[in-house]
Amino acid sequence: MIKGLSRQEMARVAAQDIPEGSCVNLGIGVPTLIADYVPAGRELLLHSEQGLLGLGPAAAPGEEDPDVLNAGKQFVTLLPGASVFSHSDSFLMVRGGHIDIACLGAFQVAANGDLANWSTDAPGQIPGVGGAMDLAAGAAQVWVLMEHCQKSGEPRILERCTYPLTAAGCVDRVYTDLAMIEVTPAGLVVARIADGLDFSTLQSLTAAPLTLSPDCQPYRPAMDEPAAARAAPKGV
Repeated sequence: MIKGLSRQEMARVAAQDIPEGSCVNLGIGVPTLIADYVPAGRELLLHSEQGLLGLGPAAAPGEEDPDVLNAGKQFVTLLPGASVFSHSDSFLMVRGGHIDIACLGAFQVAANGDLANWSTDAPGQIPGVGGAMDLAAGAAQVWVLMEHCQKSGEPRILERCTYPLTAAGCVDRVYTDLAMIEVTPAGLVVARIADGLDFSTLQSLTAAPLTLSPDCQPYRPAMDEPAAARAAPKGV
C-alpha cells in the first residue's frame, strides 16, 4: 500500500510554498488547514470568502468564537489587524482581482486545468457551486489540494472532468497526497513526488498523461521550517 502525505502534510507543503506578502483565499477542505502551518516569520493575508481577512490558525479548545469561522465552518482565530466585512464586499475583493492565490479543494482536475469541485448528486454534498466559480475566475492563481484518488480508487486527475465544471482552464498547480503537479501549456508536469513512489506507479493512478520534471524533488514538508505561533491575543 502506498503511503502518501497526510492532509496536514499537504497543507504544510502548500503553506511553505506561498510567497511572502500574498493574499490567499482558503477554500473548504484541505485548504482550510493551511492557516495552521504558515511558516514562522512569513507575512501572509489569509482570506475567507464569507468576509474575513487576516485569518489565523484554528481556535484552541475553550476559546472558540461562534462569530469567527472559516469557509468550512470551523472555529478559527483572527490575527491583529484583521478585517471583518460583508459577504458582498468579500466578493468585490475576489472579482476585483485582489486575491493572489485561491487554494481550493476539488473532486476532479483535468489535464488542461479545468476544475470540478461541486456536484448536483454526490451524497452529502450541497448541490451548488458556491463561491468557487468566482474564486477560480478572479484569483491570479488557483492551487488545488485534494487526494490523488477517490475512496473507490478512481483517479481524480483526468484528461477531461466528468463532474460539472466550476471553471475552465483555471488550475495552475495541484497538491495531492502523492505528488505536486504543475499545469502547463505542455501538459501536467510532476514537480515533486512522494518518497517511495516511482513515476510509473504515479502514472498508473492518474487518468491523464504526466511528464516527470528533470528537476523533480522529493514531496514532503520542510520540517526545519516551523509553523508560526499565529494565534490572536484574546480580545482581538
